[in-house]
Order: sequence, then C-alpha cells, then structure tokens
Amino acid sequence: MSAVLALMSSLVWGSSDFLGGLRAKVLPAIAVVAWSQVFGLGAMTIVVLAGHPPRGTAWIPYAVAAGVAGAIALVSFYAALATGTMGVVAPISAMGAAVPVLLGVAQGDQPAPLVWAGMAVAVLGTVLASGPELRRGVHVRPVLLAVVAAIGFGLVLFFIDRGARSSLVSTLWGMRLTSAAAFAVIGLSRRSAGGVRRQDVPWLAAIGLSDLSANALFAAASAQGLVSVTSVLGSLYPVVTILLARVVLGERLRVIQNIGVVLSLAGVVAIATG
Repeated sequence: MSAVLALMSSLVWGSSDFLGGLRAKVLPAIAVVAWSQVFGLGAMTIVVLAGHPPRGTAWIPYAVAAGVAGAIALVSFYAALATGTMGVVAPISAMGAAVPVLLGVAQGDQPAPLVWAGMAVAVLGTVLASGPELRRGVHVRPVLLAVVAAIGFGLVLFFIDRGARSSLVSTLWGMRLTSAAAFAVIGLSRRSAGGVRRQDVPWLAAIGLSDLSANALFAAASAQGLVSVTSVLGSLYPVVTILLARVVLGERLRVIQNIGVVLSLAGVVAIATG
C-alpha cells in the first residue's frame, strides 16, 4: 500500500507542476504561486483546527525558513516551466534532493557511496540535458531558474525535516502561512491581485490543493512503508511532468537531452535510495 501511495504522490506532484507551469504561461509566476499557496493554507488551516493544533515553538523558525525558500523556489520553478522546455526544467529542479545531503555532510553526516554516485550521475545528466538549451543562448534563463528552484526545494526538504522533529503538521501549516503572508504584503504594496481572473481561480485552487495532497500522500506512504522505497517512488514526479509536456504541448527533446534526463532521474533515485 505504501508503494501505491508513493506513486500516487509522484503522479499528483508531477501533474501539479505541469499545471503550475501551464498557468504561468498566461499569468505572472508570482501570482500563480501566491494564489495556490493561499488555497493550500486554507486546507492546512482546516486540518489544524480539526485536531492538530500547533505544539511548542521549536518548529517555528524552520517553518518560516521553509516558507521563504519554498516561495522563491516555486516562483523560479513555474517561471522556468513557462518559458523553457519542461522536459529539461523538471529533472534539473529534482536535483534539489542533493541539497539536504550536502547540508547533512556539513553537519557531520556520512552519506553512503551510492548517494555520492547518484549526485555525480545527476550532475552529468543535467549537463547533457541542458547543454543544447544553453548553446541556443535564449534558453539560459529557464535553466538558471531551474537551478535556483532546485536549491530552494532542497532547502525546503531540509527545513521541513528539522521542523517535523517537533511537529510536521505545524511546520507545513506555518510554511504556507509564511509564504501566503509574504505574497499578501507584496500584493497590497502593489495594489494588485496579479491579474487573476475569475476563470483562473479553479486552476489555482487545483494547483494549491494538489501540491498539498501530494505532500499528504507521501507522508502517509513514508509512515506505512520503508522510507528508502517511498523516497525513490516519490522522486519520480518529474517523469509525470515530462510525459504531460510531451503529450499536451508536443515537446520533443534531442537524443542527448533524453539521455541526460534519464541520467538525472537515475541520479535522483540513487540519492533517495542512499
């Protein structure tokens, strides 16, 4: 059952990323993230009020840090998806899985050799996948934004892990409260709702709620099964984004880029396994 839940989390995460990138083609990326975070906050608030009130205060600094890092990462990610090749952007952003490992090393952790091999393979895959994009010049920005997103996502994983040692629900709620509050301040200062129209609201709600649902599915999978297995299955979400981009948008990559994407994903899986 845990494997099914982990795969479902990948499916929902990948679909949410694709929808976010698609909406960012017609709306500013910051507006897509802001509104989706508001809907996610609403859902998390219901969970908190339903029986998971905040416990203690140890989770607060990690929740705030995760909220800031997550907001920057998502804006960068959606902007990259909207302006670049999704099949290249998605696997680059997934390399964020290496960030908690490196931060752990800085604190004295000793990762298994498989993890180091996975990071090396993922970096090689990223170079192969993004190389043709960089040589064209015009596509440098999406690749750089994807790298920023990867670092941000990795920091979010690290901060959530630390905050969850006190309270996972409180950390996730505080994370969304932080990002939603920050975007509210930006919106009020600009006196703008980001150009969001009534017909955009259902899409933005779907993005925010699906992202939250993916988190819940992955947490449930980790609780029921081996973290090593669920982490691998949960890290496959870029595959969903890539397939949707190919089917819906007709994206096609060069042979060398396809090899790079496969290597990047294999590296992420190796990191998660280790």
